[in-house]
Amino acid sequence: MNKNAIIAAAAALALAITGCNNSNNKQNPEATAPVVAEGGLKIAYVDTDTLLAHYQYAKDLEAELLAYKNQQEAHGRQQMERFQKDYQDYLQNGASMTLSQQQAKEAELKQRAEKMASLEQELTAKIMERQMTENTKLLNAIFAFVREYNAQNQQFDVILRKTFENTPVLYVNPAMDITREILDGLNAEYAQVKGKK
Repeated sequence: MNKNAIIAAAAALALAITGCNNSNNKQNPEATAPVVAEGGLKIAYVDTDTLLAHYQYAKDLEAELLAYKNQQEAHGRQQMERFQKDYQDYLQNGASMTLSQQQAKEAELKQRAEKMASLEQELTAKIMERQMTENTKLLNAIFAFVREYNAQNQQFDVILRKTFENTPVLYVNPAMDITREILDGLNAEYAQVKGKK
């Protein structure tokens, strides 16, 4: 069982033991999620599917990555078309070259053909590397904001990540959802940073 599953199971158990009676919950006026009863874990969750779908920075990154991918693929196509044209030119005009010119041209075309064979893999690797770098920046921005939000608001013991495909928890009280607060804060922060550029 991995660490996330253990935390999620502990959180679910804490919810089952302590309950979630809103009349006994302490709440920060700025935060909306209830807190588990006195002495229990304070737990909230963020729906990351919703967060990533509506976080403007994530949308902008996705658009930038798509543009970068299209640019790299166009570059690859241009290289391939140029090679094919040069190869066809050689086939049509090679007979008018001297033997040493033919051998030099064939060696050059062979070297370029080998490069073309690995070009697609190189471009795919560049795209994946860029995507990983940008995703790391995005996750770091989200984690940093959640830490700051948590310090300034309810100071939860656990903030769970809920996704459609990969959530170890089968049910979480919707009243513990702080996605909207996190999303609004992230978008406000991003708008401010983007306005300074």
